[in-house]
Amino acid sequence: MTGLALALVLASALIHASWNFLLKKSGGGPGLITAACLVSLVAYLPVAVGAAWLQGWDFRPVHLALMLLSGLVHTAYFLLLDRAYRSGGDLSIVYPLARATGPLLTIAVAVIVLGERPGPLALAGAVLVVASALLLTGNPFAWHKSGARQAVGFALLTGFTISVYTITDKASVAAWLIPPLVYDWGCNFFRSLVLVPLTQRRWPGSTGRAWHERRGTVVAIALLSPLSYILVLTALVFTPVSLVAPAREVSILFAALLGAHFLKEGDLARRLVAAVGMALGVAGLVTG
Repeated sequence: MTGLALALVLASALIHASWNFLLKKSGGGPGLITAACLVSLVAYLPVAVGAAWLQGWDFRPVHLALMLLSGLVHTAYFLLLDRAYRSGGDLSIVYPLARATGPLLTIAVAVIVLGERPGPLALAGAVLVVASALLLTGNPFAWHKSGARQAVGFALLTGFTISVYTITDKASVAAWLIPPLVYDWGCNFFRSLVLVPLTQRRWPGSTGRAWHERRGTVVAIALLSPLSYILVLTALVFTPVSLVAPAREVSILFAALLGAHFLKEGDLARRLVAAVGMALGVAGLVTG
């Protein structure tokens, strides 16, 4: 992994953990997710158009199909993640479980389906990152808060969606050469086509309330979530997915620290050990 790719992935990780912190702290809800999605569409439209023009996007009909597929998977991702937090899951429990499950499946698919062959040191680093992520959670089934096991279930399902969209998006930007900014906006467009009617039907009025009552959080998530993903998509253009996906999981460290300091979720000693493991794992990815 090059230094540029590592910088992109680490910046993406910090931004990603930050918007998850905001989602958890604010109480989330489908209305907030839908409002953020709509704000993102407006905010990033000029950027997407500019990227399409500057990069000479060679549009093909299959590009729309790829955006639709990823948009649907991302819809499930956001709703499952939000449900995990609202089921009583701590940021430092839900986030690591979701993010650690994804790379395990992603690496397997990248090697088996895409034919990627990461070196032994890189694979060892990937395993260490994931193992450290699991160490960070402790034993989630011994967590006795109300709704804990339900939150764990939703977190694991979220991890499955992560593995699906990571593979799909790698192919879209690297094989089909869709500019990352254009691709992310297109996925968000199709996600909006699903979320708006769904939210209006099942949670009527929730989008408007989220905008009026938590406007700052809506705007922050609307800007940070796409930015985080655009950075990692850019790294995927010239870096194997089996290296990018595990390295990005250092966001678990950032989320744990945010949860411990601002949400008072505690257990700093275990998180410190996990942080060292993640640092060593990322080093293995870089040198491997």
